[in-house]
Amino acid sequence: MISIQGKGVSNGVALGPLYFYQRAKSTVTRTTITDTEGEWARFKAAQTKAMDQLGELAEKARKEAGDEAALLFETHQMMAEDLDYEESIQSAICDGHLNAEAAVSDTADQFAEMFASMDDPYMQARSADVRDVSSRIISILCGAAQGGIDSPVPVILAADDLAPSETVQLDKSKILGFITEGGSGSSHTAILARTMGIPAIIGVGNQMKAEYAGREVIIDGSNGNVIIDAEDDVRKVLLNKMEDQRKARELLERLKGLPNETRDGVSMRVFCNIGSPDDVHAVLSNDAGGIGLFRSEFLYLNCDDYPTEDQQFEAYKRVLSDMEGREVVIRTLDIGADKQIGYFNLPVEENPAMGNRALRICLNRPEIFLTQLRALYRASAFGKLSIMFPMVTSVWEVREAKKMCERVKKELREEGQSFSDDVSIGIMIETPAAAVISDRLAKEVDFFSCGTNDLTQYTLACDRQNADLGRFFNPHHTAVLRLLKTVCDNAHKNGIWVGICGELGADLTLTETFLSIGIDELSVSPRAVLPLRQKIRDINVAKVRDKILKTLMSDEQE
Repeated sequence: MISIQGKGVSNGVALGPLYFYQRAKSTVTRTTITDTEGEWARFKAAQTKAMDQLGELAEKARKEAGDEAALLFETHQMMAEDLDYEESIQSAICDGHLNAEAAVSDTADQFAEMFASMDDPYMQARSADVRDVSSRIISILCGAAQGGIDSPVPVILAADDLAPSETVQLDKSKILGFITEGGSGSSHTAILARTMGIPAIIGVGNQMKAEYAGREVIIDGSNGNVIIDAEDDVRKVLLNKMEDQRKARELLERLKGLPNETRDGVSMRVFCNIGSPDDVHAVLSNDAGGIGLFRSEFLYLNCDDYPTEDQQFEAYKRVLSDMEGREVVIRTLDIGADKQIGYFNLPVEENPAMGNRALRICLNRPEIFLTQLRALYRASAFGKLSIMFPMVTSVWEVREAKKMCERVKKELREEGQSFSDDVSIGIMIETPAAAVISDRLAKEVDFFSCGTNDLTQYTLACDRQNADLGRFFNPHHTAVLRLLKTVCDNAHKNGIWVGICGELGADLTLTETFLSIGIDELSVSPRAVLPLRQKIRDINVAKVRDKILKTLMSDEQE
């Protein structure tokens, strides 16, 4: 028996033969060419083919894993035709008389090094993206076949690492789980694995040997264990765990249609976070009560220019109609920080997480905000809409945004456009400032939704994009939980509801705490709905509330 330890990034136990990923090999040769026009045309043909392949991958990813997964390949499409990238290749071919394969390879190295040297972790991650895009173009130029799995049976796939394009192209019916030498928990591959429900372990280093190919392997994505040729007792334990997981999934299915109510009758609304109209099917199939966060910025990220009012209206209308009367909370444009869009021409900021972003952009550029509000109110005639403003820090910001809502409603009435008079207005509580003055803000709106990712970041002065901070970024920190309790108390005193739409909402170790402090709604990914419902139904709030609140407000140091 051989035991290898890695890091689990996607839960689940899987058993099967070990198979090493067969990657297409493209050897880049360097030659001097005289027909520069012909060589440039050769590159352009390969670039076009790569763009077509990436478009197909985006659609495949959208069907299998949703809009966020598809966005990876749409980003790669943009990178493949980036002007600076293209001009560098053109210069190498036309001025340097270099063959297309070598020109692409040199440009890939240059751009990858540039991204890797940046301070921003998000931009550093683009280094892998530009190499992936360039490898695809080089493979086309070399006539190399796509890599993959040549096995008659499903396998545990091992690789040095897997690029997003490689992961999506794989035949999922042949994949039981995967192991990679490198990677990180926030890499594209790990995200795709979790979204697709594939058990995954990363970071095993050089422990995987070629001679292990074909041998039976068991992986446990919850703890990062890889066992090759397991002894009978170990094998039995892991197979029992796999069976328990299968039974648990079946039991969760039986929860559909049952109320989200604790043993002592406390109700909790369980909603979903989505990023595209295509995600509505997952919301309904997991029996969520509604949509607690629809990230409207997907419309802007997927366009080469500002989306028109009609484009936005059609997207919002589709979601509201498909939800058939269930509440849909649509967050107004939230870009800036780690979500940059070229055509907005935002200035480079040293600290964009605290710069011109979200509601600040909307108030500074009202023409963008008014277009979105018109589309939202027009769509409100087709379902139960709530509008939510992100990144609030002051009462005046909320009042200014509400004035713009009233202006839009007045215009629509004058134009004879239909819209609902029953649209709730809410704000995200994601800054300490908003939490501290939540008593005042509660008088201005109909609901609060707490964005715990940013609330934790700002409260702890800890960049949530910086993987090196590790244990310092602690969403369970007493300061964060006390702020949430303050928000709940102030919301309820003013007769409004309060929810959580950050990742913390799906943390089952905090469900008792959220119920005890008075959270009314949890909005989570569609896959988290049924486990959360089970957890809620197992809790007796009356038995745990006093102890939890006493611990939370205790003056004992952590």
